[in-house]
Amino acid sequence: MKNVALITGAAGGIGKEFAKIHASRGGDVVAIDLNAEGLKDLQRELSESHPRSTVYTIPKNLASNSATQEIYEEVTREGIAVDYLINNAGFGGVGKFHERAWEQDQAMIQVNVLALASLTRFFLPDFIARGTGKILNVSSTVRLNPGPMQAIYIASKAFVTSFTNSLSGELLGTGVTATVLLPGATQTGFGAHSGMDKTDIYKKPASAGDVARDGYQAMLAGKLQMISGLPWSQRMTLSLTPLLPKEMVVNRIRKQQEINH
Repeated sequence: MKNVALITGAAGGIGKEFAKIHASRGGDVVAIDLNAEGLKDLQRELSESHPRSTVYTIPKNLASNSATQEIYEEVTREGIAVDYLINNAGFGGVGKFHERAWEQDQAMIQVNVLALASLTRFFLPDFIARGTGKILNVSSTVRLNPGPMQAIYIASKAFVTSFTNSLSGELLGTGVTATVLLPGATQTGFGAHSGMDKTDIYKKPASAGDVARDGYQAMLAGKLQMISGLPWSQRMTLSLTPLLPKEMVVNRIRKQQEINH
């Protein structure tokens, strides 16, 4: 395989769009997802639309503690040299922290934080040894504010952003870059799965293809971070939020993120 992008959460949404973009540029894809049937569909679709690209699939549940090591060992055993690591997999959920099932939030931390950091730790030494490689971690614009009704999800995305920004500074001069993508509300299965599609924030979601294109291009350019899928009004709100009293911000966001019945 050549010019390989390893993409987690590749069976749908933004992850699938990353795979389509990379294949359209002649690159090969290692696609990771819990949804094995979705991976087969992706493989069939890309083999028809981009027959010169190879798609290697690994069905894997990143909520498992051993998943990332198993992925790295399989890729290494197959002799696949990864050039782009796109940590896209993640999920959320709406509700008060003390009322949500802890097992769900624990799995969220495992996927959104630990799996992302672990995969980066496994592949980064190889990148540095070769003096080339690009990492793209998918965060969210919600991490820019407090997150009542999504406490664990927003905290996890705050970690992703801070981690990637810090990593970018460590990588100066190595030939390797780390970029973080911060999407706004996007047309993917995430909204329905998390319950966010019933909140005010999801009234006008952005296209998954547009968000993926912004993130992919930012990764190629080695940018520190890219905000995508936010209407002008929301961008203005984000820029003003740090100037407002924290209590006001928390109460406003709680109302935005309450589920509309």
